[in-house]
Amino acid sequence: MRTILNRAARAWRDEAGQPWLLTAPPLITMEQENRRAPHPLSWEEQDTLMPLLPLHLQNMILFAINSGLRDENICGLRWSWETPIPEAGRSVFIIPSGDYKTAINHVVILNDDAWHIIEQQRAKINKEDGSAKYVFTYSGHRVDTMNNNGWQNARAKAGLQDVRIHDLRHTYASRLRLAGVPQEDRNALMGHKSASIPEHYASADIGRLIELSNKVLDRQGTRTLLRVVNG
Repeated sequence: MRTILNRAARAWRDEAGQPWLLTAPPLITMEQENRRAPHPLSWEEQDTLMPLLPLHLQNMILFAINSGLRDENICGLRWSWETPIPEAGRSVFIIPSGDYKTAINHVVILNDDAWHIIEQQRAKINKEDGSAKYVFTYSGHRVDTMNNNGWQNARAKAGLQDVRIHDLRHTYASRLRLAGVPQEDRNALMGHKSASIPEHYASADIGRLIELSNKVLDRQGTRTLLRVVNG
């Protein structure tokens, strides 16, 4: 609510150029809250959860774990954003700044598992009518959110009720860190807003980032995970 009021007063304009809210909103102090710590999935938890998911959701969840994308970006991923990189032997997806949380153009690097899922989705679309707008669909329609009944039921059956969709992003970040990927490269792969992230990537940069992202597929190299519970 505080964010909406501030934007209505300071950023958003109507057709006449006037702010939506003509008076400054009152200062709203946020209450202190005990936020739950992230829950990156262990490999064992992932192996338990995946078979319990509906097939279309399996691909989306696995893509999240291997790309670090947020729920809205996976559900809204468009084929028109795909950009082939011939030297890398695959494509990237460039999410426009208006569709990305940190207001930057985010280059989605596809490791081997993520690329395999994209190719599966492409084959699925081509087998149908080939006119799908979004990469991930169900019965021909865009999936609104991965946090649906299929996810919640599978999560409960796996005994992982505290795992949220956003924890899939934490899983990718955790595995990058455990694999020894440097912070600057983790920022680029995760799409964090950083002055060190270049606006343009050479094909060699893309190839190197693919190699780094592939490190999260090494189960032995990303196995040690210490979960500390506070409170």
